[in-house]
Amino acid sequence: MSTKLPAISSKVPVMLHGADYNPEQWLKYPHIFEEDLRLMKLAGCNVMSVGIFSWVSLEREEGVFTFEWLDHVLDSFAKNGIYAFLATPSGARPAWMSDKYPEVLRVERNRVRNLHGVRHNHCFTSPVYRDKTAIINTKLAERYAHHPAVIGWHISNEFGGECHCDYCQNAFRDWLKVKYNNDLEELNHAWWATFWSHTYTSWDQVESPAPHGENQLHGLNLDWRRFVSDQTINFCQHEMDAVRSFNPELPITTNMHMIDAIDYRKLAKILDVVSWDAYPDWHYTTDDDDARLAAWTAMHHDMYRTLKQKPFLLMESTPSLTNWQIVSKLKRPGMHKLSSLQAVAHGSDSVQYFQWRKSRGSSEKFHGAVLDHSGHAETRVFRDVAEVGRTLAGMDEVVGTTTPVQTAIIYDWDNRWAVKDAQGIRNSGLHFEETVLQHYRALWEQGIPVDIIGIDDDLSAYKLVIAPMLYLISEANGKRIERFVEQGGTFLATYWSGVVGETDLCHLGGFPGPLRRTLGIWAEETEGLHSRDLNGLVMQPGNMLKLSGDYDAHEIAELIHLEGAEALGHYRSDFYAGQPALTVNRLGEGRAYHLATRVKDNAFYTELYAAIADKADIRRTLDSELPIGVTAALRSDGEQDYVFVQNFSGSPQTVELDGREYTDLESGAAAGKMLELPVNGLAMLRRKSL
Repeated sequence: MSTKLPAISSKVPVMLHGADYNPEQWLKYPHIFEEDLRLMKLAGCNVMSVGIFSWVSLEREEGVFTFEWLDHVLDSFAKNGIYAFLATPSGARPAWMSDKYPEVLRVERNRVRNLHGVRHNHCFTSPVYRDKTAIINTKLAERYAHHPAVIGWHISNEFGGECHCDYCQNAFRDWLKVKYNNDLEELNHAWWATFWSHTYTSWDQVESPAPHGENQLHGLNLDWRRFVSDQTINFCQHEMDAVRSFNPELPITTNMHMIDAIDYRKLAKILDVVSWDAYPDWHYTTDDDDARLAAWTAMHHDMYRTLKQKPFLLMESTPSLTNWQIVSKLKRPGMHKLSSLQAVAHGSDSVQYFQWRKSRGSSEKFHGAVLDHSGHAETRVFRDVAEVGRTLAGMDEVVGTTTPVQTAIIYDWDNRWAVKDAQGIRNSGLHFEETVLQHYRALWEQGIPVDIIGIDDDLSAYKLVIAPMLYLISEANGKRIERFVEQGGTFLATYWSGVVGETDLCHLGGFPGPLRRTLGIWAEETEGLHSRDLNGLVMQPGNMLKLSGDYDAHEIAELIHLEGAEALGHYRSDFYAGQPALTVNRLGEGRAYHLATRVKDNAFYTELYAAIADKADIRRTLDSELPIGVTAALRSDGEQDYVFVQNFSGSPQTVELDGREYTDLESGAAAGKMLELPVNGLAMLRRKSL
């Protein structure tokens, strides 16, 4: 039975290929637009994002609108078979607005209002800013919501940042009153405000965290982050409300960008389609470990796919280099196609770039683009982009396909915020994201598909759920995980889990708090290790996973006692040598593992998850061994599987297929038993689903 989902737009039910386009920058050069249209078609581009920072070009003076240039752009697109995501321009306000209405400008944590400039320098709470965005958005929707070239709304651009003005302070207090039932004593307890005599006796005393004021109440810090996220999402909804009614069939997205300030899981709930901007710094690391970066990028592709459990859009990527990374390296031959198709392999139905044509001046004049300042197609970058365009043009059957998944990693914003704000254990760096990546990479190396989920998401669809450093967890969610294991699921938690509840108050009765019965252990102490310190995890002879070895461990060591769990490995050294470091607890029909220290060796995680996956009967994309740095990703419509074998190892590799019949998706020829992958090479294969 087919599991294929509809294309993002019925107007163009194919793989989307395009870029951010800023024609307003070139209005004094009319010949350039005509040449751009020709070259877009030559590159196999079928979609452009327009209007992202166009506010002053659309409303040069308050209430004076100039749409003729945009009419010409969109009408020309329609005549040439090119489509558009039409953006609302709120990412940067015009100077006339900042001058006339200074309240729209942000106030920083130090309570000083910004001057006009840059982008996202505006207050999401400001009534004036909300009024002005509603006006311009309504004007755009009235004019273009049914334009034949427009296939979706692109709301603003990379939302982020925070404001501490009086409007935001009052909105924060109102948000808190709702959360804490208008009970100041409930708030004081939730924040443990008796600490340092910080108890609030009036709502007016509550302010956002400040460098020269309150910043040590972790409950306050956490709730402020939640409020900023909610207020940003509320502003996005405000923008959406202004355009939705003019054509309810037009899908709406906003481009995300790994920004820590917004809970994207919540933001995704109000969007029709998720899109994000990926800018990995390929070839940058001193050890040339592109495989690590590929795993990091794949993890985020999987996260954005999981947000709505359907295909997403790669809204921005660079076709060459950036202008803002520490070192801007050129993509090596093959990397553009490999990295672009990596997004498709993990669920994207588009490959889009920032930007189509390099700006002539200002901060992004040296940012990569499909067209360089030379302005012609005789460049390596243009040829790379055109090659991707040809490949995507032959992949219509992949559009709308999904990823069958049996494994999930819990990776939540609340938990990230709380972990990073915690004081103690290891203030030089707990490396939360790196910890998650170590676990993800071990699965990625084996070609095991993974969902990146939130703590509140349904667990029943998975055989294996992994929760690295689940520091913040409620009693209710602890019970949900307990039931998951009892009913036959496999669960793995690590050190520094089950420490605090929803308001960042420590669980009483011993760590890992609500996970204690599930894991069958009690964590008595947790030690932070200096960067120079090493301990180790030594596998117990005859352990149930049949693993052996002595692996270096660093950064964190948790001293645990068994309360029903079985030790699979123990510490190598120090006064806790011989004490449990890796355990398993049988609970009901399932198993729960606990890793009490951060193991340094990546090989350990690969071996651990290979053994756990076998115990849990988890399918790999390919039932064959993959060389280090080579991975296999899967999309499927329930009848046909699409397998993407990708080589990020930095050297040529050979992969033996698993005996099933495969067809090369690009050539249509039958695939041989062995795949020969060059450096930065990939193979895209089709097979019948089981």
